[in-house]
Amino acid sequence: MTDQMTALQNAIDRARVASSDFDLTPAVTLPAGRKLRPAGVLVPVQIIDGTAQVILTKRSSHLKHHPGQIAFPGGKQDEGDTDVTAAALREAQEEIGLPPDHVRILGQLPCHETVTGFVVTPTVGLIQTPFAMRPEPGEVEEVFCVPLAHVTDRARFSIEGRYWRGQMRRYYTVPFGPYYIWGATARMLFNLAEHLAP
Repeated sequence: MTDQMTALQNAIDRARVASSDFDLTPAVTLPAGRKLRPAGVLVPVQIIDGTAQVILTKRSSHLKHHPGQIAFPGGKQDEGDTDVTAAALREAQEEIGLPPDHVRILGQLPCHETVTGFVVTPTVGLIQTPFAMRPEPGEVEEVFCVPLAHVTDRARFSIEGRYWRGQMRRYYTVPFGPYYIWGATARMLFNLAEHLAP
């Protein structure tokens, strides 16, 4: 397990290139000077039975934005948050019941720009103390774990597409069992996978 954590830390340290929901749609020209709202997500890594697992959420199907999608816990940076990492930790506590003092921050991955106008900073954190996962009623339908090795294996990723605002938009997917992991979440994981590769 030490080797796996060392590889993860090295990948975080090497990752430098920002990503975007528009990466695979080069025909889109993003306007210069656009205003992006800062947000933070936590990539929570937990060791379960000797295997590194990533905790993900399935958003409630009743939400206005991104209903039913698979996501990291996180959200926009509020005025009371000192930075995007603080925002990610606060949201993780609210969404899945993870106490911030249970997490050792390993570092940040490059920012990711979303189609909804956010610049998201993924913070990778190692959960050092077991906790009871508790989905926030009304916002989180389910909390589940997926092996880190699965979502950082580039061979498991594929590129799919759908029409968005009248234009074909392509995106990464990395399905796991019944969970369809796609869009920004899959793109951020692919960035990590690229840097974990030997």
